[in-house]
Parts: sequence; structure tokens; C-alpha cells
Amino acid sequence: MTKEMVGRAKRLAKANGYKNVEFRLGEIEKLPVEDGSVDTIISNCVINLSTDKDKVFREALRVLKPGGRLTLSDIVSEKPVPAELKDDLDAWSSCIAGALEKSDYLGRMTDAGFGKVEITAERDFYVETEEDQKKHKFLSITVKAHKPKARRAQPARQGVAV
Repeated sequence: MTKEMVGRAKRLAKANGYKNVEFRLGEIEKLPVEDGSVDTIISNCVINLSTDKDKVFREALRVLKPGGRLTLSDIVSEKPVPAELKDDLDAWSSCIAGALEKSDYLGRMTDAGFGKVEITAERDFYVETEEDQKKHKFLSITVKAHKPKARRAQPARQGVAV
């Protein structure tokens, strides 16, 4: 988002009487909020715009409260993205060039520490490249995940190990 977009969002929220929203200018890899301070994160095809998705998922986990949830919509692929698309600026702005393979995308969420990672919706679509005139399959997915709740500290066991 730009400063202008944040300003417009603030004006619209005020004009419509929304008091439970807040808009901050920041980067998805370094969110301008405190650790464990957010209940819910929603994202619509923004993560694919980042070249460091691992950092994005770790950052989302950092700011979520224990038990907090992440719901996102993004583009993934079944096979590696063709080089022609990876080098295309239009494909980047369309969330195509930055797409990961579906299993890799979900695995990175789990590796970051998210639990209960599940796809709640999935739709196929195809992108044709100019160079080879082939149609490449992509998937639009909606994913829900949760930050695990904090575990209670277990009392130390008494005894001697031999």
C-alpha cells in the first residue's frame, strides 16, 4: 500500500463510522505491529508479490496472538512456473510469476509454525505463454491456518535419572 492508499482507507473508515479498524503503512515482510498483538490476518494475493515468502509467513506468525488465525487467497501452481513467466513484470503484478508449487506453499506455512493449515477453496485457471503457446495450469486457493495456542508450562519432574 502507498501513503495515499492508507490515507484514503482512513477517510473511508471514518466516513462510514468504522471504529474497529486501523491502517498502517508497512511491508509484508516487516509488519509495523507488536509481537502477539493481532487476532486475524487476511490477505488477498499479496504473498506472491514477495520474493521471501518464508519471511512473510514467519512475520505473520510473529504478530498473531496464540490461537490467532490467518486466512489468505493466493495463486499456486502444480509444476514449477515457466521461466518466461518468472521474468515477466505483468505476470508478477498478476501474482503469477511469484507462485510456488502448492505443496511447497503449504509446507512453508507449516515450517513457519502454523497449525491446522487447510485449503478451503480451490479453482483452476490457465495462463498461456507467448513463447511456447502452451497453457500452464495454476490454482487460486483460499487457505486457513492458526497460530498454535501457547502451551502451559509443565512442572519439572522430581527424581533421579540413572
